[in-house]
Amino acid sequence: MSQHTVTLSGEIDLPGFRREARALLAGLVPPEDTHWHTVAGADWMTRSGRTALAGSRDTQATANPFLPRSFLSLCDTVILHNDPSRFVLLYRLLWRLVHEPDLRRNPLDTDRMRALHMAQAVRRDMQKMKSLIRFTAVDEGAGAEPLHIAWFDPDHHIAEAIAPFFARRLAHRRWAILTPERSVRWNGETLEFGLGVQLDNMPPDAMGGDALLARYRQVFNAVRPAHAERPEAQSSDARSP
Repeated sequence: MSQHTVTLSGEIDLPGFRREARALLAGLVPPEDTHWHTVAGADWMTRSGRTALAGSRDTQATANPFLPRSFLSLCDTVILHNDPSRFVLLYRLLWRLVHEPDLRRNPLDTDRMRALHMAQAVRRDMQKMKSLIRFTAVDEGAGAEPLHIAWFDPDHHIAEAIAPFFARRLAHRRWAILTPERSVRWNGETLEFGLGVQLDNMPPDAMGGDALLARYRQVFNAVRPAHAERPEAQSSDARSP
């Protein structure tokens, strides 16, 4: 059997995974014949939110199977895990749901249990970020409102997924969150995303407001306007079942 290599545009490229998985299903390519990779260091965006894995009504039946909503939701979360094998696992589950109907009635299946554990780890990481993150108010001068900056190092790829939560919670403040993988800021109307920030092995409590502001300016002074996203578009509720 020929091997199929799939390269996704980034670590949370769910639209790309959805598109490639549909094509593989339509081509009857089994999971053991696929290899999944992501573009290292890509300037990736979640342009349309984490859209659920679902096909067009015009595609073949094998490319647009009827999938339980629970699986679509699971994909939304597992895609954020840091395990490189998550794409392999999700495609294998998708393949099995199509070709093994009894899988839906087996809650103790090994693949299902593994995916559920990964989703739980992502949700714990998101809750930790919501609970532990601390903002520092800095003065940018010129009479501007204070900018509230925070640093956080999540275990998983959650920076973009959690940004709408802070946009709603701190809707009337200007704020930015810097992480090693992605950075995000809120200007009161839109979310903007930039590259990650490294602290050069310096503990977070040693990073004063001036140091955080310097890192912030390095990231966002060159951000293109097209990077702006409305918080609604980033919400995990934006699915197309």
